[in-house]
Amino acid sequence: MWRSCLRLRGGGRHLLNCPRGGLTASEGPGPKPPARARAYAPPAERKRFYQNVSITQGEGGFEINLDHRKLRTPQAKLFTVPSEALAVAVATEWDSQQDTIKAYTMHLTTLCNTSLDNPTQRGKDQLIQAAAKFLDTDTVCYRVEEPETLVELQRNEWDPVIGWAERRYGVKIGSSTSIMGPSIPARTREVLVSHLASYNTWALQGIEFVVSQLKSMVLTLGLIDLHLTVEQAVLLSRLEETFQIQKWGNVEWAHDYEVWDLRARTAAGALFVHLCSESSAVKHKLLQG
Repeated sequence: MWRSCLRLRGGGRHLLNCPRGGLTASEGPGPKPPARARAYAPPAERKRFYQNVSITQGEGGFEINLDHRKLRTPQAKLFTVPSEALAVAVATEWDSQQDTIKAYTMHLTTLCNTSLDNPTQRGKDQLIQAAAKFLDTDTVCYRVEEPETLVELQRNEWDPVIGWAERRYGVKIGSSTSIMGPSIPARTREVLVSHLASYNTWALQGIEFVVSQLKSMVLTLGLIDLHLTVEQAVLLSRLEETFQIQKWGNVEWAHDYEVWDLRARTAAGALFVHLCSESSAVKHKLLQG
């Protein structure tokens, strides 16, 4: 049974305190933009071919309509998402496109396509392990020995986040200046893997995506648990680079573009996780903190 749901219209010590998808409605692929991390690469740009975006609900979930065409994935599967909120967010991405469709800006659509087509054929256990492996190389756990100003900056900004994660999950994480990184206790890994297992497969796609953007499980957990904002998580993931830019300067537009792109990807991934999770489950996880 179908029903129409919605139609959209046509060098400091504390840097955090400083101011500061695929598309297819069945047309062919185009050139692919460079990606920061693993992504189900969509066509780059093409002319907008639809006027209206709407949502319908069927037995399989919520679907996106571009005029009278049903949106499909790159593998030609019917584009169906599990929640109305996620469908609205994806529909908004499509409705926000102007004369040219810039698929590389449609991160929610891309994440949905990845979940539906599963091009790498990964199940829940594989997604959990892909995210958990970043514990061994977590950005906030690797420390420099010099210069002292950067050592102090890392201590001031990263230690509180690690401390929060250790208290939140009752584990030991720590940090190290060794090139081998810290030795993560087996119990820590077990606890965090168990926590990840409480999410569904769609949400895990989003978590693994955010972890790959931030190169940090700790920062991702802080973001998903609402302990960090997107801006804070991105800044903390780029702490050393930001320090070097403040010291030596930057290319006027290139670094700014990279930061904004990383913020957009990280925000989309975090939103995807929450929209793919049951509200009661998310509330339960937050209340445990």
